[in-house]
Amino acid sequence: MLPALLDTLALNDPLTYLIIFLAVSFLMMWRLEAMLDHGLEGTALGTIIMPYCSGLGNLIFVFIMIQHKGAPREVLTNCIVNNVTNLTLVLGLPAIFWGLQVMPEKPGAGAKGKKPAKGGRDGGVESQLNRLSLLLTMAAVIFFTGAVWAMGRDGKLDRSDGIVLIGLFLFWQCFQVFDVLKYNIRQRASFGVMFYVDVAIVLACSYVMYEAIDWLVAWISAQKGGFVSGANLGWLTGWLMVLPNALLAVYWGWKRRADIVYTSQVGDGHICIPLCLGLFAVVTPLPLTPFFQNGLILLLGSVAVHIIMLLTNGGLPRWVGGLLITAYGWFLWQGLLG
Repeated sequence: MLPALLDTLALNDPLTYLIIFLAVSFLMMWRLEAMLDHGLEGTALGTIIMPYCSGLGNLIFVFIMIQHKGAPREVLTNCIVNNVTNLTLVLGLPAIFWGLQVMPEKPGAGAKGKKPAKGGRDGGVESQLNRLSLLLTMAAVIFFTGAVWAMGRDGKLDRSDGIVLIGLFLFWQCFQVFDVLKYNIRQRASFGVMFYVDVAIVLACSYVMYEAIDWLVAWISAQKGGFVSGANLGWLTGWLMVLPNALLAVYWGWKRRADIVYTSQVGDGHICIPLCLGLFAVVTPLPLTPFFQNGLILLLGSVAVHIIMLLTNGGLPRWVGGLLITAYGWFLWQGLLG
């Protein structure tokens, strides 16, 4: 539908689809924020809703690769680039600009009367709950990544491995849904009519995003020369799918909602590892590359840093954000030039 319309308007080019992709992402971000006022608390927004919206592109990419019998190597690259970029660059940049403070900072002697950060609007109780939720989400990342590493010790992920990975993801999502329902019961909150209206808008945006990404992926695959070509499909689509996450991180970082910045990026990683890998492995075996395995190690190390910082500092200091960006630079060098 969308390609036919743009073809009629003589606008069938990559820039048009990229603009549509970003515009739809902004619209989704706006309506997702509205959900906070309609019965969905912050960590649930980041853990349940945002991952499906920002990770939809990765699922579309896997579907396309399955449909056209694409190279498993590109799927592995897409997934590891997405996850590593989220947990290093996309979290590191907001930390440098605004700091990612989940727990409210204790006011010093010269900070009397200073308002607490928005993450600590209730004096710290909500912030403590958010931190616990984040720690649990990051523990899931370690568990999922470790499961992929263990299953891939024989050098590949086969159909049985894929079924297990999908099952792990579904169990995790069931756990998150019941956690939100328990929260609403405790707070005597309910989903209003506008919540479901916003859900419908987000779903409509997801379809438009599907159309845009489908065209962009097909266009990249058709290019034969230069860096922007089918030879680098995994890298290019990995970065493309990260764009909504980067927008979310910058926006919520500017709003000083470190809890949503964190959960949106960490939760999105669950879409790639284990869901995307599991879906593809069910259809086609995935031989694991050395680059992917090195990426898993960097991913585990990044999550460990985030967990330590949350426990000891209540958030991500600016200097640690700089270290994560440096680690991402090594990741690029090792993958593109190494």
